[in-house]
Amino acid sequence: MSRPFIFSSESVTEGHPDKVCDTVSDAVLDACLEQDPGSRVACETFVKDNVVGLAGEITTSAVFDYGKVVGETLREIGYDADYAHGTDYSYTCKFEKGAFLMNMLGQQSPDIKQGVDAAGAQGKETDEQGAGDQGIMFGYATNDTPELMPAPVLYAHKLGQEMTRLRKDRVHTWLRPDSKTQVSIEYIDNRPNRITAVVVSTMHA
Repeated sequence: MSRPFIFSSESVTEGHPDKVCDTVSDAVLDACLEQDPGSRVACETFVKDNVVGLAGEITTSAVFDYGKVVGETLREIGYDADYAHGTDYSYTCKFEKGAFLMNMLGQQSPDIKQGVDAAGAQGKETDEQGAGDQGIMFGYATNDTPELMPAPVLYAHKLGQEMTRLRKDRVHTWLRPDSKTQVSIEYIDNRPNRITAVVVSTMHA
């Protein structure tokens, strides 16, 4: 018999600054691919108070208004006039108080481009398509849950998703976009046995 242990996982909702950045970068990628399916997009986003910064390298024929894409994304998340009403949110994203966009996106490096293109180039032994970046991703499936996800992170995600639904459906008008959840579960013989702690932290009016 293995020793019991506690496994905790955290989840953040769409209004958390980290998630906001991911969503904005995804929106820029979608806008590029909508017009040019062959786009190569390396877009990083940062946010602070009323500033949204875009940086990275893009190769695309797509032409669109980056500011409009960013603004629509932020409003969809919930950073709009309703969010601001009655809330002191000086410590977080103040996008509706004169948001300022810093667009520092540039063209993809020629060196990376020749390595990625499926064409011959100096220093390439073949004309096969290469990789512009190297990365290692890992994960695992588990029979903790029907979704094959570890139980702590699955339940943390579900709590966050329900909070987002309650906010967007206006069931609880005091909820704000930025929330965080954490679930701790005791495991015995490597199987979930009981929930030992649940933490929910949210911005509110």
